[in-house]
Amino acid sequence: MKHTKRIAAAVALTASALLVSACSSGTAPDITQNAADGKPIVNKENWPKRIPTSGLTKNLTLPLEGYMASYEDQVAIEQAATNLQQSCMKDYGIDLTLPRAGANPPPSDNDANIERRYGITDRAEAEKYGYQLPPALQEHTKQPLRDLSDVEVEILTGHTKPEPPKASKAGEPVAGPGQGIKPARAEHNGKKLKTGGCIGWSKDQLGVKQADPIIVAQLAGDSLVQSMKEDKVIKAVAAWSSCMDGKGHKGLADPYKAMDQGVTNDAKPSQESIALAVDDIDCKKQTDLVKIWFDVESALQDKQIADNKSQLTEIKEQHYKEITAARIRMTASSE
Repeated sequence: MKHTKRIAAAVALTASALLVSACSSGTAPDITQNAADGKPIVNKENWPKRIPTSGLTKNLTLPLEGYMASYEDQVAIEQAATNLQQSCMKDYGIDLTLPRAGANPPPSDNDANIERRYGITDRAEAEKYGYQLPPALQEHTKQPLRDLSDVEVEILTGHTKPEPPKASKAGEPVAGPGQGIKPARAEHNGKKLKTGGCIGWSKDQLGVKQADPIIVAQLAGDSLVQSMKEDKVIKAVAAWSSCMDGKGHKGLADPYKAMDQGVTNDAKPSQESIALAVDDIDCKKQTDLVKIWFDVESALQDKQIADNKSQLTEIKEQHYKEITAARIRMTASSE
C-alpha cells in the first residue's frame, strides 16, 4: 500500500513542479533561437499533446482533466504576466529581460500524466528509450538572468533581496530560503512601488488568484489509489503480471514495479531495460489493462466531480478568466 500511495502522490503532484518551467514573455514566435548555442529556447514541437496521439492511451482523457490547466494555457498566462512585469520595470527606468516560459516542457500536458499513469504505454518510444523519456525532454534549456541589484529586486518583487545563506555550525538550525526578507522601500526616484512589486501587479492585472487548484490533482491521486482496489483492475493487473511472468520477468506485482526496475541512471537505456519495457506494453495490450483501468477510474472520477461540483466549477471558471485575460493582453501587445 505504501508503494501505491507513493505512485499516486507522484501522479497527483507533478504538475505543480512541471507544468510551467520558467517566467515568460508573450509575443515571440513558436521557436526562438538561443543566440549562445543556436538551439531553440522555446520549441512547441516538444510540448506535450493535450490528448495522447499514440500508444495505448491514444485519445484517452480522464474526466478530471477537464478541470486541469493545460501546459499551453499555463505558459500563455506566464508569458502575459512576464510581458506586464517587463513593462512595469521599464516604467521605473529599468530594462529587464525575464526568462521565457515553455522552454523546458514536461512529459505530460497536465496533472493526470495519462501517458504514464498506468505505467508506460507507447511501444514506439519504449523500443527506443525503454522507460526513459525521449532525449528532447531530458535536456534543460538555461535562460540566464542577470544579477539584479537590491532596488531592482524590490521593484520586481515588493520585498528586499534575500540574504545569502550563512554557514551554520553543528547543531544549529539551517536558515531557510528567503531569510531576512523585508518589505520593499516605498518608492524609487519619486515613483511609488506597487504592492507586491511588478510581479504582484501583473497578477492583479490578469486576475490571477492564489487559489489552490491542487485539489484537482489530489482528487486524481485519490481516484488512482481507489481504482487499484477495484476488482476489475485487480484482475487485470494480475493478468498482466502473469503475462510478464511468462516472458521471464518474475515477481512484478504491477506496472509501477516494472518501471522501478526498468528505470536506470544510465545515459542510454540498456537492452535489458528496453526488452522489459516492450514486454510490459505488449502484456498491457494483451490483457487490455490500460483500457480496463481507465474505464474504472473514469467512473470513480465522475462521482468525484459530482461530489465536488461547486468547487471544481469555481476552479474552472477562474482558470477561464485568467487565460482569457492573458490572451487579450498578448493580442494587444502584438498589435
